Amino acid sequence: MAKRILGLTFLLCFVSHVFAEEIVQTDSISEKRNKLAWLEKFSLNGYGVVNYYKYKWETLPNKRDAIDPQNFNLYLKYKFNDKIELKTEVEFEHGGTGASMSFDPLEEFGEFEQEIEYGGAVSLEQINILFKIHKAFQLKVGKLKVYMGNASKLDKPGQYFTPYRSEVENVLLPVGWYETGIEMGGDIALKGANEYPKLSYKVYLVSGLDNTAFSSSNWIKMGNQTRFETINANSPAIGARLDYIFGENSEVGFDIYANNASPNRPKNDFQMASWVVYGDAHFTYSKHPWKVSGLGMFGHIQNSEQLSAANRKLSNQLNVKRTPVGKMATGAYIEAGYDVLSLAKKTTKQELYPFVRLEWYDSMFKTQGKIFDNPRYNKQVYTVGINYLPIKYIVIKSSYAYRLLGTQQKENTFALGLGFNF
Repeated sequence: MAKRILGLTFLLCFVSHVFAEEIVQTDSISEKRNKLAWLEKFSLNGYGVVNYYKYKWETLPNKRDAIDPQNFNLYLKYKFNDKIELKTEVEFEHGGTGASMSFDPLEEFGEFEQEIEYGGAVSLEQINILFKIHKAFQLKVGKLKVYMGNASKLDKPGQYFTPYRSEVENVLLPVGWYETGIEMGGDIALKGANEYPKLSYKVYLVSGLDNTAFSSSNWIKMGNQTRFETINANSPAIGARLDYIFGENSEVGFDIYANNASPNRPKNDFQMASWVVYGDAHFTYSKHPWKVSGLGMFGHIQNSEQLSAANRKLSNQLNVKRTPVGKMATGAYIEAGYDVLSLAKKTTKQELYPFVRLEWYDSMFKTQGKIFDNPRYNKQVYTVGINYLPIKYIVIKSSYAYRLLGTQQKENTFALGLGFNF
């Protein structure tokens, strides 16, 4: 009897051990699956650009050639579920960390304090949550990109031809235009279940501009409060965009933006309203072997003469140009490229685009009162170049730009660039 009990006990122990191992293995597999499922909620992509410039400018005869690791952008996304998604973007600009500025109102006259590490910048460009309520209505909250013009959407290096963006957008507007607030938008299908064509819209209520940084040469480009640790939110901005999308990276549309930028100044030193109104019409067509895009823009600043007078009195420590501001700015461009390798009989995944771009812009198209309409800011630019893509995700660029100023001075720039995205 004792032997039977002992044998039964041994058998039960053996069976228990086997089942315990199976449970441990099952738990281990389950844990691995959970970890994989968690990791699959993340996605990482990005792009980068490195450029070389050779200058021959009559306006700056001694301007030095330059090499610029222009930017490296990383996008990290996390999918909470099918309806909610977190998006972040970190930009490493010009290969370094940067400077921040704060305003101390407790000093007698108010002091600006600046901390400089070394050239370049590392910045958190986006951090927002997208609520996918419906295809026709989505809500994005946080620090987000303001989609104005073409450059905001065609931001990957292979989506624009020159090593740098179109001058119309690059000179007059914040190319990396990010603000904090709310975006409402969505896509409305026009032909049943087909992906294209469709209408796409966006409506913004976001942080506004600071007009202390407006200038003669760059209009509102430096006004989006990136110089300070915190953003003044006394006067929010509103904006809207509507596009008719008829293919991948192919659309035609318009957008508009408005903001009274005076209440967002670091000091309460200019009480007059100074509304900025900007609008553009844009298009892009991308269907192999063609790539064509264009834009026309117009902008207006209220009380620009009084604003210019106030800005002349700003502190040197604020590190702004303090130059007169134009009442109106305007510009237009069109560019086109064709993949000549598509003409070869042999099929290849490589692409080679000769291209041409024509631009005109004037940051002081109209001035107010006694402000001088300086012709040096009226510019025509004629650019030719080549883009070579050995694979879809890498592009080697070269371009030659002939710029003619209203003063009849000439600025010639040769540029060579390397871009990639993943």
